[in-house]
Amino acid sequence: MVPKPFPALPPEHNVPAFPPRDGDGTRRSRASGASGSDGAPPAVEDFLSPAAALRVDMALLALLLAAGAWLVWRGAGQLDYRWNWDLVGQYLLRHDTEQGAQAGWVPGMLAQGLLVTLRLGLWSTLLALAIGTGMGLLRASPRLFRRMVARTYVEGVRNLPPLVLVFIFHFFVSSQLGALAAPLVSLIGDATALLPPAALTWLASASAVLLAPPDQLPVFLSGVVILGLYEGAYITEIVRAGLEGVGRGQWEASASMGLTRRQQLRHVILPQAFRLIIPPLAGQFISTIKDSAILSVISIRELTFQGMELMAATYLTFEIWLTVAALYLMLTVACSLAARHVERRLRRTM
Repeated sequence: MVPKPFPALPPEHNVPAFPPRDGDGTRRSRASGASGSDGAPPAVEDFLSPAAALRVDMALLALLLAAGAWLVWRGAGQLDYRWNWDLVGQYLLRHDTEQGAQAGWVPGMLAQGLLVTLRLGLWSTLLALAIGTGMGLLRASPRLFRRMVARTYVEGVRNLPPLVLVFIFHFFVSSQLGALAAPLVSLIGDATALLPPAALTWLASASAVLLAPPDQLPVFLSGVVILGLYEGAYITEIVRAGLEGVGRGQWEASASMGLTRRQQLRHVILPQAFRLIIPPLAGQFISTIKDSAILSVISIRELTFQGMELMAATYLTFEIWLTVAALYLMLTVACSLAARHVERRLRRTM
């Protein structure tokens, strides 16, 4: 039996998504009068040139900014709040006079919190990428048991509030893991006790730069694991979508060459899938930076925790939180611009 062909679309469906361009690059008007032949209203470009449309957009943007500034000024006036921005600078960068001849500029509390937030985001993303890649491969596995294991992890993590996940892991799972790892920790402590003082100082400095100071290292590692598990569930779905985005013909062509499934994934499928998933991974890194604020409830000294401490000590509510918001915005916008640059480079190579 010969299958019937699909019916052709009516003529009114064969319309381009955008009106055609003229020779000078401007879009041809669809309207001969007040409206086009198809009854659609005329576009803005039919009345304004690109320069005039830009001026209108800038005027509307200025109007919105003026309205926002008026609301802030009005709210501050009603609250009878006294602004004091003079103290905020020392919480970003301060001059350390306690070192004597080595006195210099050191990061303030907010700058230190920003660095901890950046470290949390970086290490948590690396852990989440490892977890998400493994679980994503299980999600795309032909075996039902592997798919069910990965799906249980994804659904269990994504459908829990992150605050509940933090409390469960920090107050229950980490305590149990700490008891199991106590012999290993004791062995490491005995080994480090044999090191010379210079080596111990170097290790403490390296830990403070890369992770956290030694006294804050256990809670920092706990936060990294919590955030990595939480973000790993989302990266799992990103990896799965990237694997499914590779054409079926790539699987068939690599199988015809005699490659095993592991060789297919390693040499053919994963290199193509990672090109597809890098842009959403960059967005997930930005989300990880923002989600790290939830770890302030377990006393990790990241940016939100430092803001809470300063607000309680100085009562500079608006100044502190506006500065914290500006620091988060600066960090996330910089990551967005870097991700956009990487995406453009990838688009050129594809």
